[in-house]
Amino acid sequence: VQLVESGGGLVQAGDSLTLSCAASGGTFSMYSLGWFRQAPGKEREFVAAIDRRGGFRRYADSVKGRFTISRDNAKNTVYLQMNSLKPEDTAVYYCAATTVLISLLGPQYEYWGQGTQVTVSS
Repeated sequence: VQLVESGGGLVQAGDSLTLSCAASGGTFSMYSLGWFRQAPGKEREFVAAIDRRGGFRRYADSVKGRFTISRDNAKNTVYLQMNSLKPEDTAVYYCAATTVLISLLGPQYEYWGQGTQVTVSS
């Protein structure tokens, strides 16, 4: 499975941004999907995950209530709607796919995109 993220950019604090991740080369609906991020000098961290059908979601406490993960299996795409962005949300955001039902753990994801930069200015 190949994953390609898009939608990153430079925004101001309080703005919104939607990331997309398009998948190809596999049966999209067989995979649960996750978003992770890595800020400069920090380890990669879990952001959000969604199960195969889109009915079950998990979020990191730091983004709960501000970010929404969704998927469109007909378009082979997963989204991350980010509202009320904060400077601490600045990071490279990665989408990932796993055959595990749903996971918050990076090592359980088999496929990763190249990432898209999100920068939030204060």
